[in-house]
Amino acid sequence: MKRIAVLTSGGDAPGMNAAIRAVVRTGLDYGCTIFGVHDGYRGLIDDDMQELGARDVGGIIQQGGTMLGSARCPQFKTEEGRRQALANLGKRGIDGLIVIGGNGSQTGAYELNKLGLPVVGVASTIDNDLAGSDITIGVDTALNIALEAIDRLKVTASSHRRAFAVEVMGRDSGYLALMAGIAGGAEAVVIPEAEIAPERLETILNEAYDRGKKHGLIVVAEGAKNNGEKLKEYFHAHKDRIGFELRVTILGHVQRGGTPGAFDRLLATRLAAKATRTLCEGQSGVLIGWLKGVATPTPYPEIVGKHKPLDMDLFQLADVLAQ
Repeated sequence: MKRIAVLTSGGDAPGMNAAIRAVVRTGLDYGCTIFGVHDGYRGLIDDDMQELGARDVGGIIQQGGTMLGSARCPQFKTEEGRRQALANLGKRGIDGLIVIGGNGSQTGAYELNKLGLPVVGVASTIDNDLAGSDITIGVDTALNIALEAIDRLKVTASSHRRAFAVEVMGRDSGYLALMAGIAGGAEAVVIPEAEIAPERLETILNEAYDRGKKHGLIVVAEGAKNNGEKLKEYFHAHKDRIGFELRVTILGHVQRGGTPGAFDRLLATRLAAKATRTLCEGQSGVLIGWLKGVATPTPYPEIVGKHKPLDMDLFQLADVLAQ
């Protein structure tokens, strides 16, 4: 393995740049030439890539987002598109690829691997729903950003005896909402895996006030049926009966754009370095994830198309702690 390409795909996550840096410098240590692919799989099809040296990745470890960019690429979902990507890699003499991303990104990596290209994945998604990794790049930073917002809102909520809902990212997974709810002391958590009707949330908030609480806080995942906007509509429509309105704060992409914390910088560095070593030493067709405190390879057939389930015991714990 002498010439390796690296790309970031899917939603950006704090720590992706640290991963790119680790791929480049670990690869150089193995005597490889490293190419950075711009805008994910679209860059493979458009042949938009550049050689990266050690200085090209200097000063990026503390930056959020991804210096290589990421973009949707419907063309890559076709076999014709994937074969065009392979042709462009072959033209440059690139004989291996590292893909930093989540579920969709690793599915694409597996398709290339099945066509004969040595590929190794790096687990990166703030949703933390990728099989083959206990925690993924970006989760810790995104969670701390959400927690800071929750802590600030609880202060003003207590001052004015108000009810707030905070909507965090999580289209298909409630991991961030659940963890932020537990860490932030929420009265209720609304996630796709365990929907709660607005009427029940109304009861929960009233019971919290009856117990002497000065505020009411709900943490909602954006993918929940009763997301922040739906809850706002319900409480506004029934404000005369309920006696109060629900103030809703939607964090959105603020969570993705944060400066990566120490944990994500270290996690990204360790996973990406392991991925590069794995590829350089002749193993491919695996995702490098963090399992039981170790950067560990898992074969793509064991993770592609699978959704890591949420630990629902934690959902029950959140309910217990909200007393």
